[in-house]
Amino acid sequence: MSTVRLFYALWPSPPLAGSLAAWAEHARPHCGGRLMRTETLHLTLAFLGPVDAALADELIAATPERRLAPAAIELDRYGVFARQRILWAGPGDTPPALQAAHDGLWQWLAGFGLGAPQHPFRPHVTLLRNIEHPQPPAEAPAPLHWRYDRMVLVASESLTGGSRYRIVAQSRPQAD
Repeated sequence: MSTVRLFYALWPSPPLAGSLAAWAEHARPHCGGRLMRTETLHLTLAFLGPVDAALADELIAATPERRLAPAAIELDRYGVFARQRILWAGPGDTPPALQAAHDGLWQWLAGFGLGAPQHPFRPHVTLLRNIEHPQPPAEAPAPLHWRYDRMVLVASESLTGGSRYRIVAQSRPQAD
């Protein structure tokens, strides 16, 4: 049986991705680690993992009909997932609109037989992997304001030394 590794994410504009990359560069002298490629920076809404190719096709076809209410998130701090050795950028608190988007997405995905994870949603953008010191800089650069109105469905393909991400579908903005 053929599978495809998928996730739904907010994908930043190129200028925002560049600002996130600058955050990573700012933190790297403090933490060490491997910089994420600027073009792969994203905020995961739902990690599906490996799914059957037939289900992947269904999700690709259905995603353009899915709507995401326009909202914003402010990334204003660094955080660390020590066990995974990851440094990330994120908000101090999850904005209610983003939590609602996450919860609504998983409710919709339940119709495809997919279950939400048991752990709470912690919105973040991974900046550095394999960090050597789990202590980020005391202060983050100026906060980044991210307005979003759509999400993408991404296929992740494992490569030697990392992954390649390919956007396979995109939702549409919610009509006014």
